[in-house]
Amino acid sequence: MIKYLGSKRRLVADIVRIFRAFPHARRIGDLFSGTSRVGLAAKRAGFAVIANDHNAYAHTLAVGHVEADDGPLREVARAELARLRDAPPHHGFFTRTYCDEARFFHPDNGARIEGIREAIEAAGYPRPLRQVLLTALMEAADRVDSTCGVQMAYLKAWAPRALRPLELRVPELAPQPAAGPCRALCLDAREAVEHMDVDVLYVDPPYNQHSYLSNYHVWETLVRWDAPAVYGRARKRTDCRTRKSPFNAKATCANALADVVHRTRAPVVVVSFNDEGFVTREAMEAMLRPRGPLAVLAREGPRYIGARIGIYDPKGRKVGTPGRLRNREFLYVSCADRSLAACADLPFTDP
Repeated sequence: MIKYLGSKRRLVADIVRIFRAFPHARRIGDLFSGTSRVGLAAKRAGFAVIANDHNAYAHTLAVGHVEADDGPLREVARAELARLRDAPPHHGFFTRTYCDEARFFHPDNGARIEGIREAIEAAGYPRPLRQVLLTALMEAADRVDSTCGVQMAYLKAWAPRALRPLELRVPELAPQPAAGPCRALCLDAREAVEHMDVDVLYVDPPYNQHSYLSNYHVWETLVRWDAPAVYGRARKRTDCRTRKSPFNAKATCANALADVVHRTRAPVVVVSFNDEGFVTREAMEAMLRPRGPLAVLAREGPRYIGARIGIYDPKGRKVGTPGRLRNREFLYVSCADRSLAACADLPFTDP
């Protein structure tokens, strides 16, 4: 899967264990699906998953990893990827913008990415094959990028991986779970939650002011293929300035999260948040306790690489110093049904 700030790679086993702690649970809602790491793990664990994200690239990943089932589709995708490998390179908007004007990819790989993307667009593939192929292309591009993991900036010198040739692979797929088919939505979270008839709602919202659209704007353009107006050294899409989420603002984050909690019909809500976010542990517990019994699991881990190496200006001069090197991730498990809490193997407390 693509490198992703906020990825739950270290927590995914704990999250799935929480889902499994409720014997009644068959359907999981993943409200902010991102790379779909959690959604795919839940699908592999046998749950029917509804994944949602309002960004086009994340929705594509959710269709490609969660909605798409392993089986005959894998061989179709393998055959189409073999054909796409022979697509002629193309040096157009994508290569000019993200390889020449910026340096996210080496121009050789950029032209291959662009040629393959043009071929996907021309073929008119149906869903979910189209999304599986776009997922393969995003993941291939991620393996040869020249960043520290986010697309707010690129490395001054080419990363060694950026000089490797682009390689297309079939994305990770899972068979349809016994609980039923999975699907992916592309809605605002406060709207999506009303379309999720699920037993457990998993909520992993943005923690702070950093927008995932801005952090991964190249993927958004690669999926939308809309040749947007761009700005700045990172050649970000201009809609990064206008497509704002209430979860990315300190003044509105808590209210937006409370609105989601209020709207859901799921008896169990699992919220993932960390101690650097806009909502403190005390405020989160106060928000969730009125629903019923609450369990809180804490895990400590390393912070994002920028916090460890400091901040540098475009000339390579160090202009910032590292802060603390570790943070705490919290998993809040809120159960609106006391009988469900009583049979779950989790340390619930009364409100």
